Amino acid sequence: MKTLVVTGYKPMEMGIFKPNDPKIAFIKESIRKRLSAFIEEGLEWVLVSGQMGVELWTSEVVLDLKEEYEIKLGILPPFENQQERWPEDLQMIYEEVTMTADFFKPIYKKGYDGPYQFKAKDQFLVAHSDGCLVLFDEDTKGSPEFFLRAAEKAAEKEDYPILYITPLDLEETVEELRMANPDYWSQ
Repeated sequence: MKTLVVTGYKPMEMGIFKPNDPKIAFIKESIRKRLSAFIEEGLEWVLVSGQMGVELWTSEVVLDLKEEYEIKLGILPPFENQQERWPEDLQMIYEEVTMTADFFKPIYKKGYDGPYQFKAKDQFLVAHSDGCLVLFDEDTKGSPEFFLRAAEKAAEKEDYPILYITPLDLEETVEELRMANPDYWSQ
């Protein structure tokens, strides 16, 4: 697999409302572990649409991984200025990652026009990747479902792996990080 799409929930879908929420560090570490393994197996590109939440955190993780690995980040939002109504702190992160990404190009060269742009973005990302990694909980419906529909259609026709980061994966990361903290053992 040379090109992987990463997506998942928006922050509010996970009960995250502050930029310093400790859950973000656990999510980013889970993403980092999975991407590192894929990179060591030959992954060259990570694609995201840049939406807030998992995709923005993935962008930050990939940019950090560039210090260790040859990996490229492509950000393909559904339309121009998708971040204009986001909280200011998220707008700043978005601007930073889009400026430092290896590739940035909105699917539509215009602002928001309708839901069709999101559907086209999902189809485009699937068509230009070899598989996907999705932070998703089958018991918690949300925005990743739309992307998963496009990915599942591709998987029916061709070899298109759909890989997941599950709540169990996140719990394992939390436990690993807790146990790695020396203070954990001195209690």
